[in-house]
Amino acid sequence: MDHAVALVQAYLQLNGYFTSAEYPIIASAGRSGARTITDIDILAFRFPSGLPTPTGGRHTPRGLDLSDIDPGLGLSPDSVDMIIGEVKEGRVGINSSIRDPQVLKAVISRLGEAGSEEERVIEELLQSGNAAVDGYTVRLIAFGAFPPGSSVPPCRIISLGHVLEYLQQYVRKHWAVLRHLQFKDPAFGFLMTMEKARRGGAGRRGERGVEVVTADDERNGRTVHRRESPRHRRRTK
Repeated sequence: MDHAVALVQAYLQLNGYFTSAEYPIIASAGRSGARTITDIDILAFRFPSGLPTPTGGRHTPRGLDLSDIDPGLGLSPDSVDMIIGEVKEGRVGINSSIRDPQVLKAVISRLGEAGSEEERVIEELLQSGNAAVDGYTVRLIAFGAFPPGSSVPPCRIISLGHVLEYLQQYVRKHWAVLRHLQFKDPAFGFLMTMEKARRGGAGRRGERGVEVVTADDERNGRTVHRRESPRHRRRTK
């Protein structure tokens, strides 16, 4: 998976989306069977959680904040949201294939049959970057590291810098819980490793975290012990 796509996927998942990365759009190829028209970088769905909003007078249990939605996504927590995402490691851009009406028709069909509304939904998506169908909102979002080098069609743009900042803040906010867990997601797992390395630097040994242990050190049993509190010493006597 592309590194930028993995970063965006982790970002959307933390915001409550079910995601499918590099989703292929298949078309019939006659006697040859089928062919791939294009890949959608990221296809994501988010359903209302139904979780009560904590009030100021109640103490919420310690744990991950499941309602911490990034305002940059511009969504309503009470609506069903579908994102068709285009991800670039460089400048923001929209491939022409993702604006192909046949491609959009295939993507929208994942929500169910739009019937007579299909043409209207596709037209609205092309004209404004978002459309509503049967209680769902379908939106086109472009992700990239740098601003567009040329004009882009109507869509929401979210920079990879914003994505990274959100992920880093999330990790630091929930560090007390997250540090005990293991993650298979490549992007989020790497961010966790970076945070562990950053925090571990506060207690590093040697000059700037570099140390050479000699044979004399080993023979002398050189170790570093944590300083024990008086209470701990009383308990262990």
